Amino acid sequence: MSLYDRKTLKNYDGYPADTSSESFAQSDVALINFVKQTYQLFAGSLLAASVGAYIGISAFGDLVSQYYIGFVILEFALLFGLMFAKSKPGINLLLLFAFTFTTGLTLTPILSRILGLPGGAAIVAQAFLLTTAIFGVMSIFALRTTKDLASMGKMLFIALIVVVVGSLINLFLGSPILQVALAGVGAILFSIFIAYDTQNIVRGLYDSPVMAAVSLYLDFLNLFISLLQILGIFNSRE
Repeated sequence: MSLYDRKTLKNYDGYPADTSSESFAQSDVALINFVKQTYQLFAGSLLAASVGAYIGISAFGDLVSQYYIGFVILEFALLFGLMFAKSKPGINLLLLFAFTFTTGLTLTPILSRILGLPGGAAIVAQAFLLTTAIFGVMSIFALRTTKDLASMGKMLFIALIVVVVGSLINLFLGSPILQVALAGVGAILFSIFIAYDTQNIVRGLYDSPVMAAVSLYLDFLNLFISLLQILGIFNSRE
């Protein structure tokens, strides 16, 4: 059963969704509007993150590196704030784009490191194109498959915890081999998450297009970071 009432669905700006079409049932129209809003917000989130990353690299690279932990804390604070304000028109959009802009800023250290390598710009472009391609393939898979991916939720969450814990441990170990392994597992994990979240969105299992967009954005972002780490490590050894 859907977590939101499609008959009374509202746009993310607080206005009622357009259900005037007579060619679809009211619930189908509401779901289409919900998905449309989700992907509009997802695209806007990618744009905000890109602006944040550009500003971070071009103007605030040293500041972000020096206070990196502070920016990460701010990032999480904005995300938690967004969760509490997801149904508050205006505030939810402000927090969404503030969060995604901040995640772009926190990409500054890894992007600067990769761009400092020979052919660094090409590595970043390859990682982004691969991420986009995988996102498209997994989204299509989620729409075409007859398998209910909702049953994978617990397994994916456990795998995510393992990757997070492993990453924290490697902050102290600094092992390139472990980093490659974690990045590889992360790339696979977040590719599956893309299909999982996409299917949940089209099945109406999100109560807010803002949070649905955040889920897709985090999948895309973490897949991009994983691929960036893999490509960066292998290219640095050449």
